[in-house]
Amino acid sequence: MRTRLSFALLAAASLAACVPPQATAESPDPFATAERETAPWTEPAPEIVESPVGPETPEQRAARLLAKATLVDGHSSVPSPLLGGAPRRASPDHEATAEELARMKASGVAGAFFSIHVGASSAQASFSGGAARRALDLIDATHRQIERHRDALVLARSARDVRRAKREGKIAALLSVDGGHAIENSLPALRSLYRLGVRSMALTHTTTNSWADSAGGPLEPGLARHRGLSSFGETVVREMQRIGMLVDLSHASDDTFQDVMKVAKAPVITSSTMPAAGHLRRNLDDYMLRAVAENGGVVLVNSWALFLDATYAEQSERFAQKHGAHLKELGERLQGDAQALREEIEKLKAQEAPMTPPPPSRIADHIDYMVKIAGLDHVAVGSVFGEGEALQAGSAGADGLTGVTLELLRRGYSEGDILSLLGGNFVRALEQAEAYAAATATTLSGHGSTRQLTAAELRELQLLDTPPPPPSSRGPQWWMAPPPAPAARPAKVAAPPPPPPELAPSR
Repeated sequence: MRTRLSFALLAAASLAACVPPQATAESPDPFATAERETAPWTEPAPEIVESPVGPETPEQRAARLLAKATLVDGHSSVPSPLLGGAPRRASPDHEATAEELARMKASGVAGAFFSIHVGASSAQASFSGGAARRALDLIDATHRQIERHRDALVLARSARDVRRAKREGKIAALLSVDGGHAIENSLPALRSLYRLGVRSMALTHTTTNSWADSAGGPLEPGLARHRGLSSFGETVVREMQRIGMLVDLSHASDDTFQDVMKVAKAPVITSSTMPAAGHLRRNLDDYMLRAVAENGGVVLVNSWALFLDATYAEQSERFAQKHGAHLKELGERLQGDAQALREEIEKLKAQEAPMTPPPPSRIADHIDYMVKIAGLDHVAVGSVFGEGEALQAGSAGADGLTGVTLELLRRGYSEGDILSLLGGNFVRALEQAEAYAAATATTLSGHGSTRQLTAAELRELQLLDTPPPPPSSRGPQWWMAPPPAPAARPAKVAAPPPPPPELAPSR
């Protein structure tokens, strides 16, 4: 519990430096006419484009591109505050703040994956009804907010819906589940989430679940490491792609990543990771970047400063350690009031040495590297609204999106390439996942409609069960530490033969 709290405190410690937005104009979908060019690796001066009223400045050009782009935020934490955070305090009547919606719209974001974040504690807490119940509560709260804010939000179930929302000047709300434990080992639950609008699921969050290993966090009580995916985990991946749900590998361990790549037939995504940077084991190495490219998937660049810069991560860690008790008290007392929480944390920060988030050029450095390794078609900008600071203040646009666009222009990326990075590549991956699902629509799940953990798999978990180490042995920076040396990987239990075909596919 202490380790989970440490990571939560880091998030709270960095919450106060969010960048205010700057409004951009709306314009039609650009992808029917945008030309693709190869981005040079030189850094010429920004091109001056003549407009009817005179030369276009770099700032005007960046604003125009953001207005044209179909940019999708890969991870928005809006739903959890709608329920007041903790399961005990769930309140479906909590309102999404006008400030949050205005900030998203002003940034130029066309859509966002609203995170259905189901904490590991929900899977074990009797008062919450379990992980699936928590997911349903959050989905219902999100649906209700979409209904109440029809002038600003629209539920998006496809790439086509995202484009339509952009044309109508609305934000496309896509649903993404954070943590595969939300399906409670049930394919029927997975399909039900899809029917409710979920279009992406991270196989794990910060803890290992009963069929997939996580990159960070201790094991959940009573569960074991699988050295990747279990046989049921492979079935989950196949079923997700069969019905058209994106597989998100953001929190997956290296072994889980490799196992998914052996199984996946449609594009996968990573919504909140970066190139390997040493200080976070969630970040991707070159092999993983190339594997995503070969798969046809997309890596969404995480703009959270903790992922961008090791120095800032260390400063945040020290701040969280020093003020941990006070931050915890503030989080509990001001739960649901993000603005008040930011103000209180800002007061604490004023007492310390300045903690300056990295500038937009830092995220452009990561984009340069990822494009060099994976190719431009497999990289996309993905901000993280509601997760704390992202980029240095002083750059117009939420999370410094205008600053990032200006930096890409300065480095010589063509407008077509920038539009691809600002959402075009992600929308393409979503369309390809939908196309794969349409092509396999008549194919039944390999294990029918009631596939769950078998008795053999349950025995496998019991034999491999290893309790987590005591908190004192992990240290305050357990989440930054390299993973332990891999143990011998256990043989996977063979999947049982499929039952007789059903009368109709279950979608």
